[in-house]
Amino acid sequence: MNFYFPMEPGEQLAFISAVMACLMGCVALFAPGYALRFSGFEDREFSSTARAAVRSSGGLLIGFAGTALMLAQPMVYLAFGAALALAAFGRTLSILSDGPSKLRSKLLLVVEILLASLPLAYVFGLI
Repeated sequence: MNFYFPMEPGEQLAFISAVMACLMGCVALFAPGYALRFSGFEDREFSSTARAAVRSSGGLLIGFAGTALMLAQPMVYLAFGAALALAAFGRTLSILSDGPSKLRSKLLLVVEILLASLPLAYVFGLI
């Protein structure tokens, strides 16, 4: 099986979005403490349950992004982009309803929206 890199610019952006999501998932899976600290938690709040939740979320992200990379089909990119868009929607709800948010949450929201918009724009023919 050969490595597939897309030739169309829109699909390349969707591919790059999946690669970035896969890298973020790797950080969460293999370095959950770092991911928690980056998210704004303090070391004393790192229980084994919190680490397990971050690891499982990272594994899910790797699996979904990896599937999008391996199959490179528009419907898989659609599902991947929709899942990331719903994650961004959840972060938006959290920012609006959970009290004052930090700049970090807003920056992560921008990253999530960007990662979600690239595959969706490719699937719907916007790029």
